Amino acid sequence: MPAPAPPSRSESRTGLICSFAAYGIWGLFPLYWPLLDAAGPVEILAHRMVWSLAAVVVVLVITRRWAWIRPLLRQPRRLGMIALCAATISVNWGIYIWGVNSGHVVETSLGYFINPLVSIAFGVVVLRERLRAAQWAAVGVGVAAVLVLAVAYGKPPWIALAIAATFGTYSLVKKQVGLDGLESLAAETAMQFLPALGFLVFLGATGHSTFVSEGAGHTALLMCSGAITAVPLILFGAAAVRLPLSVVGMVQYLAPTFQFALGLLVFHEGMPAERWVGFGLVWLALAVLTWDALRTARRARAELRTARAAAAGATGATGATGTAGAGAGAAGAATIVNTEVTTAPQAPEVTAQGQ
Repeated sequence: MPAPAPPSRSESRTGLICSFAAYGIWGLFPLYWPLLDAAGPVEILAHRMVWSLAAVVVVLVITRRWAWIRPLLRQPRRLGMIALCAATISVNWGIYIWGVNSGHVVETSLGYFINPLVSIAFGVVVLRERLRAAQWAAVGVGVAAVLVLAVAYGKPPWIALAIAATFGTYSLVKKQVGLDGLESLAAETAMQFLPALGFLVFLGATGHSTFVSEGAGHTALLMCSGAITAVPLILFGAAAVRLPLSVVGMVQYLAPTFQFALGLLVFHEGMPAERWVGFGLVWLALAVLTWDALRTARRARAELRTARAAAAGATGATGATGTAGAGAGAAGAATIVNTEVTTAPQAPEVTAQGQ
């Protein structure tokens, strides 16, 4: 099978614009949730679930992407995994909203900075994956960073660890579901919808709902929480099909970087020297991880080119022995390439939805 053609320059440019827009929106989320502070974190979370489903349904109607629903309903195991995804991402969203609105924006950004390290740890513990030396080094530096931050905060950075752990669990389960981003969000918010709607009805019946009591602007902002959840995910999907995973994996750090900057410059959260040391160690671990991923991807591409060249040379040769030898050589080279690719860290596609 011929290799797919590389994306054109215009396609790559579109992918970059979409990726920067998606992660930029996620990075600016800390400016949005405080606008809804009158509602409280749980009510905000419930509205986000309800209006996210409404936004996704609109997109599905426009794009006519319904074919995946009926086969999914006949697979109880996948439905169970989707329910688990919905539960873990609900906890993740709730902790994030509460963290932002309670003055812990910097710590929430830390959760998304350390998420790749937590995902690697899950891969080792749960999936029995083998790490390269650089990945072990990055994980070790990450553990040291958490210990330093625990001393700096006077306690473990629970908000960051909870965000990273819930999102790592969500990513682990989501990989087994095998749905694209938009379909996945639709299925998960469908699971969230009835409990969230029931909670909002309960709030309204007991007189504790802020949906209409805080004015039209507050109502509109609550309703828009669904759109700001769906739009960046759609942009991310457009970027993911146009850019290499290595590029998407690097752009992902834009979101927690924005959040970190907002915590310091807009919300004026404290950042003593020992916290800077802890964050510096986290950034060092991510730099090692990114360098290792880029090096592995580059080596895999070189080996793939070598395998293709060997296969092309063997195709022109005559004789059964030559043909068989070329096939074996190409297969062996392809095996090496595949091994490198599968051990390279993948871009955490669902970071988008988690934030």
